[in-house]
Amino acid sequence: MIDRYSREEIKKIWGLETKFSYYLKVELAVCEAYSKLGVIPEAALNEIKKKASFSLERIDEVEREVKHDVIAFLTSVNESVGVENAKYIHMGLTSSDVIDTAFALQIVDSSKIIMNELEGLINVIREKAFKYKDTVCIGRSHGVHAEIMTFGFKLLNWLDGLERAKESFKYALEEISAGQISGPVGTYSNVPPEIEKFTCEILGLKPAKISTQIISRDRHAKFMSGLALIAALIEQFATEIRHLQKTEVREVEEGFGANQKGSSAMPHKKNPVLCENLCGLARVVRSNMIAAFENINLWHERDISHSSAERIIFPDSLILVDFMLHRFKGVMENLVVHEDNMLKNANLYGGIVFSQKVLLKLVEEKGYTREDAYRIVQKHALNALNGGDFKEGLKNENILTESELEECFDIKDYLKNINKVFSRFE
Repeated sequence: MIDRYSREEIKKIWGLETKFSYYLKVELAVCEAYSKLGVIPEAALNEIKKKASFSLERIDEVEREVKHDVIAFLTSVNESVGVENAKYIHMGLTSSDVIDTAFALQIVDSSKIIMNELEGLINVIREKAFKYKDTVCIGRSHGVHAEIMTFGFKLLNWLDGLERAKESFKYALEEISAGQISGPVGTYSNVPPEIEKFTCEILGLKPAKISTQIISRDRHAKFMSGLALIAALIEQFATEIRHLQKTEVREVEEGFGANQKGSSAMPHKKNPVLCENLCGLARVVRSNMIAAFENINLWHERDISHSSAERIIFPDSLILVDFMLHRFKGVMENLVVHEDNMLKNANLYGGIVFSQKVLLKLVEEKGYTREDAYRIVQKHALNALNGGDFKEGLKNENILTESELEECFDIKDYLKNINKVFSRFE
């Protein structure tokens, strides 16, 4: 199924033109910092800010010769500002000062979009959770019927997970929102620490407390973990919908368009294709997280083995997570909830899921030992699974009066504390 999602913002952030725009933004911020220290005359700074630009064609031309993208970028910029002002560009810097600081800006700007999508999904799930707060459904453990709950309560667990993931993502984003202007191997040998401080202030970043020739990649691994956690939660929710959409369960369904078709061969098919796609994409994001952890281990003060991987895993993961959030929000907005089927499934086999209530009634009020009560209740539950009826079997056992039996099968008793849990999310 084609998703008509067409957001371009994050894709644009990671395009070549925009990447070099971030490089230029860093270089200009450094020039402004030097001007604060009186190194670059104000007139020269104004001239640089007015004229500084680059050409992708010129960068490509130079890079083919020098085999170094930052040098090629600087050549193009220097040509735009003229010989007199070119001497102020990139003073005391190493390439990674520009690359890593610009990289942080790309991640920060992408993350603003991610955060907006995440908050949108949280709002939709919150709304659905409260809408179905009292909609009775069966809770399952090991995939097997356990006890009565509500569909809203299930969604409230999703909401809680996403809110925690949001906080984890915010923390990881704070860690990675760091810049460095510290020169080769990070010792400030040719650039004063004040330049780093002023530059980061201008760019809205915090200076790395210490750097080598790069910013330490544990920050980046933590950030990728934050993305992977969001993807994993979406996969968890999507998997639940896939299970609940099974024909023999049919408690929820993805929205199905009037002209949509589920199978080329079987006209009856309505498949959870959106959720299946999301589960597949989550695997990619988690795999990219592994590469981010591998990038922590670099030779000495730096090598560039991390660079080639990051050019793939960061734009891909950010674009994918943005897409996943957008798509799953659509799934939840259009989710079809079969409340009657939920109630029917909760009462299968004569209400075997009420077995614990019967067990406790026999032990607490009828004087049975737990072992004897368990044996009796289990016998009728297993008979029900083999074609009998749990409630009718208990009636025939004559161990509880009809009113006592009805108390055990009272759904409301299972939901008496649901409102208390919901109040924690108001």
